Amino acid sequence: MNPTVAPGVAPERHRQENFPVAGWLCPPALRPAVLAIYRFARRADDMADEGEVDPATRRLQLETLRGVLHAIDEGRAPEPLHADLAAAVAAHRLPLAPMHALLDAFVQDTHIDRYASREELLAYCRLSANPVGRLMLHLVGVSDERALAESDAICTALQLINHWQDVGVDRLKPRVYLPLEDLQAHGACIDDVLEGRDTPALRATVCKLNAWAMDLMQQGAALPHRVPGRLGWELRLVVQGGLRVAEKIQALDGATLHQRPQLRAWDLPRLLWRALLHPRPAA
Repeated sequence: MNPTVAPGVAPERHRQENFPVAGWLCPPALRPAVLAIYRFARRADDMADEGEVDPATRRLQLETLRGVLHAIDEGRAPEPLHADLAAAVAAHRLPLAPMHALLDAFVQDTHIDRYASREELLAYCRLSANPVGRLMLHLVGVSDERALAESDAICTALQLINHWQDVGVDRLKPRVYLPLEDLQAHGACIDDVLEGRDTPALRATVCKLNAWAMDLMQQGAALPHRVPGRLGWELRLVVQGGLRVAEKIQALDGATLHQRPQLRAWDLPRLLWRALLHPRPAA
């Protein structure tokens, strides 16, 4: 799982992630809430993935975070570590259901490390990625069904692109997000990933899945024009950043088992230009 990164807050191991929020385009009035959401997700991510703790203990630790959400919901003051989240919920009337969904995704990470189909992977993304976008829309008062669907498409696409980008990273956990049905359709298998065999069949699988993610991104690409103010511009950059990483995966012909394509400083002018020209929705 890959919650969105907030510059200046993430510890060293998270600094190679691609899609920052709470950056210079984020409205200052919203930045504390965005950072509070990020920190909550990052703490949960660390509980689910870091260290040598057994899965059962990880799940118990994640339940302590669920207890924090229950305390906030009941108006009880959580421990100081989570005071920023309580303040954000109170200030913006943030719904807690998306945060519970994020915890469900982290719990899933402790006992599921394979996905049979795209449908199973999409169900995971509905927990692990889409809630973040819906929380951001809540902060700017956007709640119509079309916007929510477009946000889900963008967030799912970002999550999927991150999975294809991190095939080599995830296999060491060991976790494989490439759906088994897609691997089999191209003549590849799970063991190719886990044993580090960079085969033509595996590359073809990644390329096909990458094209699917790019199509999903386009389904939500009109949303930034309907998100008000600076957050709309930041969303343009997020969309273009995701598409740029997907282009780099394509340029590698899907060979992400031993290479991790990522955004570089020299990509910024291209992203800014594309954000400026970001296509408007059809009438």
